[in-house]
Amino acid sequence: MKKTLLSVLFLFIAACYASAQNKPNILWIITDDHRADALECYNQATTGKNESALGFVSSPNINKLAKEGVLFVNAFTNSPVCGPSRGSMLSGRYPFRNGHYQFEQTHQEPDFVKPSIPQTLRKNGYTTTSFGKEGAYIFDWEGKQTFKDPGHYDYKVSFKHDLQKNDIGDYWNQPAYAEGTAWKNIGTEEKVRTPDGKVVRYLFKAKKGQSEVTKEDLRLRKEMEQKYEILRSYTRAGNKDLIIGGENPMPAGQTIDGKIVEEFKLFLEHQNSTFTNTYGKTKKGVNSNKPLMTYLGFHLPHTPVLPPKSFRDKFKTKTYKIPAFNEAEKATFTPQLAKLHKILNFTNMTPKEKQQAIQDYYAFCAYGDALIGESVEAFKRYCKKNNQEYLIVFVVGDHGWHLGEQGIEAKFTGWKQSTHGAMIVVSSDKTEIPEGKVNTDLVEYVDASATILESAGVPTNNKEYHYIDGTDLHKFINGKANKRDYIVGETNVIVGHRAYLRSKDFAFSMKTRPSNWKNLVPNKNVKWALNCPVEDAELALYDLRNDPLERKNVADNKKYKKLANWFRTKLGNIVLGDGRVECDWSKENIYNISNFAKGAHNGKLEIPEHIIP
Repeated sequence: MKKTLLSVLFLFIAACYASAQNKPNILWIITDDHRADALECYNQATTGKNESALGFVSSPNINKLAKEGVLFVNAFTNSPVCGPSRGSMLSGRYPFRNGHYQFEQTHQEPDFVKPSIPQTLRKNGYTTTSFGKEGAYIFDWEGKQTFKDPGHYDYKVSFKHDLQKNDIGDYWNQPAYAEGTAWKNIGTEEKVRTPDGKVVRYLFKAKKGQSEVTKEDLRLRKEMEQKYEILRSYTRAGNKDLIIGGENPMPAGQTIDGKIVEEFKLFLEHQNSTFTNTYGKTKKGVNSNKPLMTYLGFHLPHTPVLPPKSFRDKFKTKTYKIPAFNEAEKATFTPQLAKLHKILNFTNMTPKEKQQAIQDYYAFCAYGDALIGESVEAFKRYCKKNNQEYLIVFVVGDHGWHLGEQGIEAKFTGWKQSTHGAMIVVSSDKTEIPEGKVNTDLVEYVDASATILESAGVPTNNKEYHYIDGTDLHKFINGKANKRDYIVGETNVIVGHRAYLRSKDFAFSMKTRPSNWKNLVPNKNVKWALNCPVEDAELALYDLRNDPLERKNVADNKKYKKLANWFRTKLGNIVLGDGRVECDWSKENIYNISNFAKGAHNGKLEIPEHIIP
């Protein structure tokens, strides 16, 4: 009897082990502020040319990755801002359904909140890891808001809280504290790490009444800016000190993103053993007996835009086409959009400065391509060594980046350059995901979340996972998806709430709340944008059939007014009345869900033909 029980137990354990090994290792790559047109493969698939509309780009490693799987060229973010975009992907829910519209310190205590994607994977047998920039703003609650991880990951290396905190980086800023204290904040200091291991530091901004920027601070800042040809966003009305161009003080491979990759590789190369990481800590490598999910978050090409010299030199001689922008275009902006242009202004830079900004941006993307190639190869080696299947999901930018389009160099908007990205999905099992395919369906970043869960054996169609908003990308690949007529998104950054809807022929956006509703009752007067005077809703409509660059807002044009109001109703019902969540995140469990138009988000437009000009 005892032998029989032992045999049954052995078989059970063996079955569990086999089941775990049948689950693919997952590499989820997300870059930051990354334009899809920085990829040659994207440009080839959409225009037949390697170059972007602005000029030369280089992405040999990503091109190779795309050939190994499926490239989705019509992928859109659900929020054009880092925090809510990543929070949306990590939760698998639209921002208007997870209540995350800006950089709120969200947590998991409210009843409507569900486990994150990595938490669900942990529950299903995965080791979950994060390297670099996570930035999802989903934290733990300890009787109050915190910045602690609520159990997303078994192993985590943050570019900011681990690497830069230990002076591993290139050119960055962080809080400055009075000498001898770790609590008395006196402002912000900028740090520059050089190849000899030294870190130059100077007070960058002084806290009023606590300190002052000295002549020595100014001298050091000027010296660094001249040495590395630093270009700052001085023409903006806000945040004039962002670095939008320059040379990285560290060589390729030794920048902050290079160190993110180094940490990832060390973790993989020391499976089932300990190792010393880049800042001298003893860590334990990957457990090869469990399936692995890695969230690899690159900081690049986010500001500071600083490509290493070896990459920058290849782009310094290139001449780029600067996107057109004029006063006639600006005159069609709504007040919100006009304010965005003022705050994020790129128009007033000199032609030379604009060239540098574009050159350095694409050079930084090319450097990112090399690091992505290095990471992918390390991941594949690990999988091959352990005879394990794999899935790679590459989200090209948590959102996009303007390089002069609409007169800005930034994101934050519903325009194409803020919202339009790309995704690449690759599997070791070519029967699951074929090689060398291009898909033109409208897909959303929440689809990446659903794809990862389904590939890990989590059935998102089951009632338990009804909250997942995305669609498994496999369904688009094999033609079984209900194809969308549009994509949606929303944000509340810089100028307040604004939602957008994009289809093949039209791009529409509108103001959704009368204010940013901080300290207000959740969902109070939630129908405001549908009932207020139309001019207060600040409608913006672009006819992509004859204005693909979105240069003329026609919402006030007599021929388009009925169509603009139709979109106002459609989008308003979706983001305000089909499961909208507004939450007071400073409290444990105070929120409201608005469902006055439940089912409005059905993926279909069905615009009455007589209102289409």
